Amino acid sequence: KSKKKSIMKKILLTTFFLIAAFTTQSQNIFGKWHSTNEDTGEVDSVIEVYKKNGKAFAKVIEIKNPMRKNAVCDLCSEENKNKPVLGLNILTGLEKNGEEWSGGKILDPRNGKVYKCYIKLENENKLKIRGFIGFSLIGKTAYWTRAL
Repeated sequence: KSKKKSIMKKILLTTFFLIAAFTTQSQNIFGKWHSTNEDTGEVDSVIEVYKKNGKAFAKVIEIKNPMRKNAVCDLCSEENKNKPVLGLNILTGLEKNGEEWSGGKILDPRNGKVYKCYIKLENENKLKIRGFIGFSLIGKTAYWTRAL
């Protein structure tokens, strides 16, 4: 009888840890995301959101259009001027604040502009990115979908 209890405990513990790991993973902003071109509706790049020193960052890890693979950020200024878009950090220094990550900046390589931003997980496969100048009412929202 105690052998059965021991086996049941192990099964329950294993199940609990699997559910906890899956739930944590599915509510995570970190990982690979598809960025969609707002004009064409096509996925134009893959962005990887990663954590460094407790903050969220993101970089371009894939460019879908073969003609743009070697594109540089010619409209960027300062340290990003003429850097390859592939590998470029576009999200920097966001800190967790409740349900969202904020306090950082986002770079739009298409126009070279840097905006304040926040990101928030809408659901396990949809990430809301809000870029703005000044305060968040005046800005633009984009949605990235999880790259599976």
